[in-house]
Amino acid sequence: MTWVVKILDKIKILKNDKVYIKTMSKEEIEQIPILKSFNVNDEKEASIAADEMVELGFLNEKKGFKVIMPKEPRLAKRIGYIVTTTVTAGLGKAEQDRNIKYWTYHHDGDHYAIVLVSAHVLDELGFGF
Repeated sequence: MTWVVKILDKIKILKNDKVYIKTMSKEEIEQIPILKSFNVNDEKEASIAADEMVELGFLNEKKGFKVIMPKEPRLAKRIGYIVTTTVTAGLGKAEQDRNIKYWTYHHDGDHYAIVLVSAHVLDELGFGF
């Protein structure tokens, strides 16, 4: 736990005492309206899902996206990395706002999930981000 404090202290120093980390409980995350959920089982499906998210857009519907993936740590890390980097890169290429927030959590006994949503949408929905 002390390493978390050290990291937060470094972030405070780097960001002029403003902490840019927001944690949310599973219950709070599940209150975010979802435009579409993707069941992703491998890296190829992760890339396809991320491309579809960019195509649908993060600001059009005032909703986010959910990616449900197997609870296999190595696979889930790869899927999460592919989704987040592909979305960010795709939004940049499409000249859309790349200010996307995401949370990873234990969806159920067999799955992890990532919820991705625009920071502007979070503000409009009253999540105080």
